[in-house]
Amino acid sequence: MVLLTLLVLLIAFGISIYFVRRHYLQLLKKEIRRAQKSEQLKSVFIDNISRSLRSPLNAILGYSNMILEEKDETMQPAQVRELATNISSDTKQMVDFVSQLYEMSKFEGITPSFTFIEVNLTELMASYRREALNITKPDVTVRVTTDLSPHCRAVLDTNFMHQLMMHLLTNAANHITDGDIVINYGQERKGLKVTVSYTGIGQAELLGADIYSFLQKEDMLQQGNHSSVLGLSICRAIVEMLGGEFYMDTAYDKKTVASFWFPCEMKDTHKNVIA
Repeated sequence: MVLLTLLVLLIAFGISIYFVRRHYLQLLKKEIRRAQKSEQLKSVFIDNISRSLRSPLNAILGYSNMILEEKDETMQPAQVRELATNISSDTKQMVDFVSQLYEMSKFEGITPSFTFIEVNLTELMASYRREALNITKPDVTVRVTTDLSPHCRAVLDTNFMHQLMMHLLTNAANHITDGDIVINYGQERKGLKVTVSYTGIGQAELLGADIYSFLQKEDMLQQGNHSSVLGLSICRAIVEMLGGEFYMDTAYDKKTVASFWFPCEMKDTHKNVIA
């Protein structure tokens, strides 16, 4: 009987070792794939960035030389302003692209640490609305709607929430010429759901784009600044790291709806709550 018990324990121990070993091998393979993916991103970036940045850098150098080499002061103020505008535009194009790519590399290469604090959602969403109004066209309005109490509080990382919301609102501002951008937020499945909808055709297909194939294109700088491929990829990465879901829907008639949900502790959600 003792031998039988010992045999059963040995078999159970062996089975446990097998499954533990299998589990850690799967984790190791996953980490190896992630490391390879990160290295691929870095390699592709290094290979392509000099070529992609060469045109705007040469343009900036050319515009600057035209101003500096003008010795007889025959250049008109309007010409100087035009050259300065071109320099500013090309510089902004490069800075925006590199900034977005740097953001993307942070999410692809490492797991960022989150700092969760309790915030009032009404005040938070109002701050996003104010920022969105600064980047929209004159005929565009930005509204915030919710069924939650104005005293509702949520525990979340405000830095990543701001990053996420501004990518979505910037994407909306780039695709709408008149009408409304509507921010709706509420509680769903023990978490926070936020929807940004607007009258305009978005680029939902970019959510499925292969970021590495995109980075291999010679015109990636121009495409990156005239589309939302990097910004939307960053949004999806943030939400997925929070254990949530992110999607865009352009099936509506001339309307785009971008939504995300992630688990989140929320308090005082009902409107009859007295602060």
